[in-house]
Amino acid sequence: MQQRLICCLQGAGHFDRIYILKLIGFLMAPPLININDIHLTFGGNDLFSDVSFAIGDRDRLCLVGRNGGGKSTLLKIIAGEIEPDGGERFVQPGCKVAYLNQEPKFDGYDTVEDFVLSALDDHEQDYAYRVDMLLASVDIDPKSDPKQLSGGEGRRAAIARALIADPQVLLLDEPTNHLDLPTIEWLEGEIKNFRGAVVVISHDRAFLNAVSNGVLWLDRGIMHQGAINFSQFEEWSEEIYRKEAEERAKLDKLIAQETVWSVQGISARRKRNQGRLRRLYDMRAQRSQQVDRIGNVSLAADAGETSGKVVIEATDIAKSFGDRPIISDFSTRIMRGDKVGIIGPNGAGKTTLLRMLTGQIEPDSGTIKIGTNLNPSYFDQKRAALDDDKTLWDTLCDVGGDQVMVRGNPRHVVSYLRDFLFDEKQARSPVGALSGGERNRLLLAKQLAKPTNLLIMDEPTNDLDMDTLDLLQEMLSDYEGTLLLVSHDRDFLDRVVTSSIVMEGDGTAIEYAGGYSDYIAQRKLSHAEAAKEEKAAAKQVKKTAQASAPKSKPSGKLSYKDQREYDNLPGAMAKLEGEIATLEEALSDSSLFTKDPDGFQKKVDRLDAARAELESSEERWLELEMLREELALQC
Repeated sequence: MQQRLICCLQGAGHFDRIYILKLIGFLMAPPLININDIHLTFGGNDLFSDVSFAIGDRDRLCLVGRNGGGKSTLLKIIAGEIEPDGGERFVQPGCKVAYLNQEPKFDGYDTVEDFVLSALDDHEQDYAYRVDMLLASVDIDPKSDPKQLSGGEGRRAAIARALIADPQVLLLDEPTNHLDLPTIEWLEGEIKNFRGAVVVISHDRAFLNAVSNGVLWLDRGIMHQGAINFSQFEEWSEEIYRKEAEERAKLDKLIAQETVWSVQGISARRKRNQGRLRRLYDMRAQRSQQVDRIGNVSLAADAGETSGKVVIEATDIAKSFGDRPIISDFSTRIMRGDKVGIIGPNGAGKTTLLRMLTGQIEPDSGTIKIGTNLNPSYFDQKRAALDDDKTLWDTLCDVGGDQVMVRGNPRHVVSYLRDFLFDEKQARSPVGALSGGERNRLLLAKQLAKPTNLLIMDEPTNDLDMDTLDLLQEMLSDYEGTLLLVSHDRDFLDRVVTSSIVMEGDGTAIEYAGGYSDYIAQRKLSHAEAAKEEKAAAKQVKKTAQASAPKSKPSGKLSYKDQREYDNLPGAMAKLEGEIATLEEALSDSSLFTKDPDGFQKKVDRLDAARAELESSEERWLELEMLREELALQC
């Protein structure tokens, strides 16, 4: 089999070649989980069918597809949480699978520690020591009440629970929802260092680009698998769509030709041509079962009347809650057409700043001037504008009837719902029955129906699929009004905003030009320039001190103390190099952490310290060598 695959490499396309190489590797090492011909029916229709793939050791697979396409359901099947209607799920004996639910449940647990430890089986209690370490990593108090956690804290606790037993397969459903950027970056590091396999559902492009080495694409109930990083997904998926369109065109042409024949030529040889007629019926049946590409959400925003040139002007504003400063001495001027992102860790005060800038709460000091002729629309983080007891129809038709005024034009409510990919049957369903992504789409439909020249969006990207995110980004890029955006989605920020207000969590806020990547680059540059200025100042002080010191005749050699240090440094460096080699060899033992976690950590700490000492010693020896040569030249 491997030889046949190797022969197939010759003449294969780019993506096919990558897949074949991956398949050869798969045949050499058995997978941890095998999914064969899985199918599931929901509401009388196939949610997906004939789904087959394998999860191998060290795989980093992202499971992508439209909202409502069955991604979370398929992940639950992989986890063994639900049974499919048909097909087979095989897990290697002894393989531990951990599953992070999109909505963690904390009922029945008195403390976060109890919740995390509940993931351990009786024979896995040796891992209990890790609970404090993991919860410290995600900044959660082990003794806190899990039912009192915020959305971000609950997600961090659930991630710690998934990692506690050191599983071989980690299944993550929207792990970055409600997480701030520092925690997302921490999770990226954990996944990169994870020794097993990972399957993740996420809408965060930057996160998927950072961690993935394969894609599972669930599209219209069919699974496509590619051995690619997510950054190549668009090119790969378009190639699949192109091939599909070519095959459909060929089939349509063949059906048309056979239909002409069936009308004109069948009567002369009726018995002889029954087989050809049956093939025509089969082709028609095949064509009727093919599902066209799903349409996209129709997103558009009308900025309405032009606002004043200056939309918001804040001067030296400050806000504190008790002894905790939220923001201090911050000033900004937001002009008409600006698109401003607000970035920072959870709890830094992003929503508070947003509410101050829009006049919803007053600062403790400083002034905020709101511009003229503003017509704001607020997309809040908790989606409070939606009433779970109302139907979708009543939510959009506030004053009754069946018409929605969409940017000044009447539209039938069902027609408008279709623009946002809702089925006609859902129009009379309660809002409370919607998924997270559907709730977001409904709120977008409600907010974008009316003209607004100031869009205020607090975490609008949560639970949206990739296609809707793309369309939202395009709509906001073309939007002629002013945008204030709070988001942890780095890719979305980079694509949309023109400037970023960064809150560090200690009361400071700094405005940078551009998106998240621009902020990171400017921060590095400013730090480098500050270090350079500090070094130059220190050099000037040293130079001034040397100039004012009394001149002495050069001796032509190092002082006794420097000479002694110069002579001893080579031996000390050789000793450090030997210690580093010994520590690296000890840490290469993969079982050391399990057998002796404290000893493992001590060796890691000592290795870091020894490397720092060696670097310092090498720099000091070089400094003394240059001084010795300089003194020799002076004589």
